Amino acid sequence: MNGLYTIILLILSNVFMTIAWYGHLKLQQSGISNNWSLLGVIAFSWAIAFFEYCCQVPANRMGFVGNGGPFTLVQLKVVQECISLGVFAVIANIMFQGQNLHWNHILAFFFIICAVYLVFMK
Repeated sequence: MNGLYTIILLILSNVFMTIAWYGHLKLQQSGISNNWSLLGVIAFSWAIAFFEYCCQVPANRMGFVGNGGPFTLVQLKVVQECISLGVFAVIANIMFQGQNLHWNHILAFFFIICAVYLVFMK
């Protein structure tokens, strides 16, 4: 179950991370944050990133083999990166209409999935 909980927490973490990193751009597009200073935008992103860390840290602790989890450090990182790109692709398509995936993006994601497979090979 630690593996499943780790994956769920990593997905949640990456949702918060993606919104923290790119949400301010959507707010700027809609005119909400046009008058915000750079410091205000950073504070906004940090406030969201707090919740990212509330999910990321437990996911890594729970999932790490040294704490009884199923993943090595390298496996955790590669799985996290794969989840990060998947979550980014979904959120970018929802938040930013017209930011469509093309064949080369899908091929790149395929190679990342291949990397995950290679990391788990014995």
